Amino acid sequence: MARFGRVQEVLKLLLMVGPVLVLAGVRHPLPVLWMMPVNSGMGMENLTARVVPAIRMALQDLERQAAPLGNYEVRLQLLDSQCDPAKALKALFDTLWAGPRYLLMLGGVCPPVTALIARSLPALSLLQVSFVAPSPDLSNRKWHRHLFSTAPSVRPANMAVVKLLQRYRWRRIGVFTQDRPGLTELVLKEPFQLQEMNLLQMRKDLIRQLLKTDIQLAASESFSEDPCSSLKKLKVDPEDLQIKKVLLHQVTVGSGFIEAVLDEDVRIIIGQFEDGSLTEVFCCAYRLNLFGPRYQWILAAEGPSGWRLGWQPSGCSVNSLLMAAEGSFRVQIKQFSSTNSPGVSGRTPQNYLESYLKHVIQEGSEVSPLHAFAYDAVWVAARALVQVTEAVKLRGKSLRNVTVSEEEEVKMLLEAVKNTQFEGVTGPVSFRNGERTAVVELIQFQGDSGVLVGEFNTSNQQVRLITQLLKFKGPGPAKDQTLVHLQHRQVSLILYTLISSVATGTIFITLIILCIVIISHRRWPLRSGSSSQDELLLLGLLLSSSSVLFSGLDRTSLPDRTLEVLCSVRLWTLSVGHTTGFAALFTRTWRVYSLCSIEKKHRTRLQETGCVPLWILLLDVFILTFWQILDPLRWVVLQHSLEEYLDDQDIIIRSYSEQCSSTNMDLWLTAVYGYKAPLLGLGCFLAWNIRTADLGPPAVSCALLAISMFSVTVFSMSGASGSLLTSSEPSVQFCLCSVLILSCNLLILIGLFGPQKPLSPEKLTPPLRLTSDFFSAQ
Repeated sequence: MARFGRVQEVLKLLLMVGPVLVLAGVRHPLPVLWMMPVNSGMGMENLTARVVPAIRMALQDLERQAAPLGNYEVRLQLLDSQCDPAKALKALFDTLWAGPRYLLMLGGVCPPVTALIARSLPALSLLQVSFVAPSPDLSNRKWHRHLFSTAPSVRPANMAVVKLLQRYRWRRIGVFTQDRPGLTELVLKEPFQLQEMNLLQMRKDLIRQLLKTDIQLAASESFSEDPCSSLKKLKVDPEDLQIKKVLLHQVTVGSGFIEAVLDEDVRIIIGQFEDGSLTEVFCCAYRLNLFGPRYQWILAAEGPSGWRLGWQPSGCSVNSLLMAAEGSFRVQIKQFSSTNSPGVSGRTPQNYLESYLKHVIQEGSEVSPLHAFAYDAVWVAARALVQVTEAVKLRGKSLRNVTVSEEEEVKMLLEAVKNTQFEGVTGPVSFRNGERTAVVELIQFQGDSGVLVGEFNTSNQQVRLITQLLKFKGPGPAKDQTLVHLQHRQVSLILYTLISSVATGTIFITLIILCIVIISHRRWPLRSGSSSQDELLLLGLLLSSSSVLFSGLDRTSLPDRTLEVLCSVRLWTLSVGHTTGFAALFTRTWRVYSLCSIEKKHRTRLQETGCVPLWILLLDVFILTFWQILDPLRWVVLQHSLEEYLDDQDIIIRSYSEQCSSTNMDLWLTAVYGYKAPLLGLGCFLAWNIRTADLGPPAVSCALLAISMFSVTVFSMSGASGSLLTSSEPSVQFCLCSVLILSCNLLILIGLFGPQKPLSPEKLTPPLRLTSDFFSAQ
């Protein structure tokens, strides 16, 4: 009660200054409302008493000004808001009803009261000039166009953070905010604690500004008591990152959970917490190794610089704290002008501060963080009111019997406040979209102190950095995440040229043999069968050899559309070529096996085996056609598991390759392998049974025929399995499959179409004569 009585005495003394000054000279009164909590029962009267010396100094300085400011007297009418919106609104209505006419109101330190009154100002034909940082919720000028504040909001600090992020191209960040229990209640009791009050809105406003940019908020964590547990969620070890990304590549079900875990690998951390928690947070950062050249801390605050590491007890030494905080940025709104020249009041910032502290000591009160903003707020109100009053007087002199309406007068006052521009003790005073323009200092912690390395000005939305003063812990600014270098695995030009040359030679040899067979097939040992089977076998070898030329190509040499066409061409040439060649060999092997195993009276049925190649080929074309129509091959990019992590450069090398694939690739391959595998097995069984048979000089050696069948089977199985196993290595896959295809084709050409050693007539046996008779019959 004693303290409350002292507050009332101080306010009465302040309100009596005006009448005393009137006696000394003729000054026109300017009535101004002053809404402050005086009897709230929540300790708010302390705030009122602390700003009274600054208000008194402003009124006294206005008195000493030359005309027209010196001709007017600002008379303050105190309204006790009691930090209650209903009581504050009632007090305002009662005062407006009682008169005199008021156009402007100062104060507004209670957020609930300010929010309600600000919406009512246009209807009441009032303007309000506050000296407390407004909440970001009051930034909508459509609803709060009559509210101005000489104290910058939290927005400039967040704008400076966003500009700093864009300057260094940090696109992925994390926000670490303090969420102390009971902070909301504390704000209601002590709203003059700027930093604590704005913590409630700072993160929300920062997220709102980030949504307007291309910066990704990868993680947002808050802490109340133990910051270490929350900081752990922002860190992922490189080894764990590599393992988890491999799992992400391999696992399809539940991969969203793994992606969420990976998103927490945050390198750029925005800290929004009280200065009292600074030591504790950096101690946790030191323990978790969240510092060094890979990490960058940016602390957003509004109060004065507070690099007071180690002043509170913690589990870390001072050297450890200094090491963890080295290179960190702190953005803070400038509280006082840095110029030494007098401002509009005739005082320098240093002179004002000394006078204010002198008054505080004389009155026995405490220093308020709002005193300088309150001082400038009185000057804003006085200059705007005097400008409007002088304009009304001038209009009345020039145009007699013309009065200015109340609505027009409010508009004039609104324009006067909007266009306010002067040098105050807090710096240049002006408004942009209703908010006070501010200068945000960028301070970097170096050694054991903070160094001013740049500024951000809200008037021009530009950040200015002194690059020669910047010091980073690495060779340059930290990276916002582990860089992933993509390594393209492709077939080298030399390898493709070499294998393509061999394939071209094989195709050329096959064409020569095919031409010779067509022209003079009787000179070849295989003439014992129909010549069409020889041609069919050579055609299959020609197609399968041609498929090698369509492999090993990628985007570096051909466009995507052409590559997709080549995918289908390669599939058809390889599959149809394999089927055609195998069908010819299978038919020949079956004929020989039947010749050796079936009685002579049933040998005439062997003529029916000529339809076997046709049915096998039709089955192959049937499957390929449906594959091409229902699920055509596309040129896709295949991501592989991570290969290498370069810790010194914070780089992960990820390899990828390009290949032909379709949506249900495994299903179609299973269908193709499903009908070819039994035929290959049956062909091997027949070849094994005829390996020792000898049909004489008209025919190829059964051993060579059996070897050819075994070769096709072995090479086919090796190629199919090798292609699947080496899908992540295009060069190895291309080399392996091409070598197997070309080796198999050359082996068949040499074995079946190469020179044969003729047998002497003396070595002919009766079975061979039987065979000669059989082939003659055929």
